[in-house]
Amino acid sequence: MINIVVPVDFGDKTEQLINGAVKFAKDVNGKIYLIHVAPSDIGFAIGDMGFQYFPEVEENEIREELVQLNKIQQKIIAQGVESEHLLKQGIAKDLILEYAHDKNADYIVVGSHGRSELYDVFVGSLTKGLTKSSDIPLLVLPIQE
Repeated sequence: MINIVVPVDFGDKTEQLINGAVKFAKDVNGKIYLIHVAPSDIGFAIGDMGFQYFPEVEENEIREELVQLNKIQQKIIAQGVESEHLLKQGIAKDLILEYAHDKNADYIVVGSHGRSELYDVFVGSLTKGLTKSSDIPLLVLPIQE
C-alpha cells in the first residue's frame, strides 16, 4: 500500500484537493494520512491591555477544526480509501514533513493555486516550502480558482 500525506487547511479549495488525492489513492492503492496544522497563536489577542491569551478560544477553535478533519476523513473512507488524520499546532512545513516521515509516506499531495511569484513573496507558500525541503516526492495538484 502507498502512504499518502495530504495537508489540509479547510480553505475553499480543500474539496478539490481531497478529490484529487482520493483519485490518486485509488489509482495507486493508497492510504491517505490527513494532517491539519493549526497556528500556535490561536488563543492570543492584542488589545488595549497588550497581548492576552484566551485558552477557551483556542480550545473551541481546535475542537471545531477536529470536527472538520473528521468530516473530511469520513468522506474519504466513504469513497473506499483508507484514511487516518492528525491535528497539531506549530509550523506547518516542519510538522507536515515530520508526519510524512512518521508514516513512511511515499508521497505528499498538495495543491497549487497558480498564484504569481509576487503573492509568494508577500504571503509565502507552503507548497513552495515543502518543494524545497522535502525528500519525499510531492504530487502538486492544480487547484482551479
